[in-house]
Amino acid sequence: MQLKAFLKSSMIVTLMATGTAARADLVVLQYHHVSDSTPPATSTSVSLFEGQLDMISDLELEIVDLHKGTEAALAGTDGQGNRIAITFDDAYDSVYHTAAPLLAEKAYPSTIFVNTEAVGRNGYMTWDQIRELAERPGVTIANHSADHGHLARKPNESESDWQARVTNSLDSAQESLEEELDSPAPMFAYPYGEFDQALERKIAERGWYGFGQQSGAIGQQTEKTRLPRFPMANAYGQLGNLENKLRSKAFPVNTGELPDGVISENPPTLVFPLVDPIDANRLTCFASGQGRIDFDVIDGNVEVKAPEAFNSRRFRYNCTHPVGDGSYYWLSQQWLDLSKPED
Repeated sequence: MQLKAFLKSSMIVTLMATGTAARADLVVLQYHHVSDSTPPATSTSVSLFEGQLDMISDLELEIVDLHKGTEAALAGTDGQGNRIAITFDDAYDSVYHTAAPLLAEKAYPSTIFVNTEAVGRNGYMTWDQIRELAERPGVTIANHSADHGHLARKPNESESDWQARVTNSLDSAQESLEEELDSPAPMFAYPYGEFDQALERKIAERGWYGFGQQSGAIGQQTEKTRLPRFPMANAYGQLGNLENKLRSKAFPVNTGELPDGVISENPPTLVFPLVDPIDANRLTCFASGQGRIDFDVIDGNVEVKAPEAFNSRRFRYNCTHPVGDGSYYWLSQQWLDLSKPED
């Protein structure tokens, strides 16, 4: 896979649309803890999780295996109807004790991304528990790195040091999964949703799908190494706007032409083509912590730039546009400021 170059000097990128048909065959939901007693920022309450599953059922949306669903969405073989996949990052023990039984009752498949060095620590599953889940129908185990480190190259890190650090984290985790399980899936979830082009290349070289934490749906024009997921923690997964997320459509641009998000100026600028059926008068864009923001249309391209600089390490631009059937095209760009402290 060849990753496209982008204009690092200004963080302005122009996207070439590869078609105007929007398809959103797969919406992926991302969870960490499912618990009423774990850190709120990364937790989904038990009642909210149950309510989310009930809404999926009420909307008659099919929950599918992540790997198969991703392949079908990228190939465009799922027609126009949305399908849903459920994922968990970090293999917390609340997934084993709470989420897994609820999913089993409904025969819903799920994927657990494991950071292998944490297995067996307080609050995490043990290898016995992971193996038990892996043997259940519909449960998939995949790679979330060995150490849950920040894998994008650090500002003062040499190329050789970065290569050694990241290669070890990716491959030692995969080796552990292969030792403990029969066949871990060829998928990877970026810790913190952070990635750069070099890290994407490593994921592509291994033949893995790479999942981030930017929101949106997976369609035919979605890049395999930057697949979106909707975070479902309490702050983001409330039922009032969940239906819009479950029914969202992939924005009709090639996301492989988006920047990897590592910024060189703050605030950054994002540019994408105003392709059919996107109408600038119906397009709405938002920035993390700044609410709705303006954009310009210049020479047939939409240029989005927040009015103020950001203080956080990670932030997003989200743009939505009504499809006409009550759903929305959804484009999310996560930005990464490497000058800010790591979590």
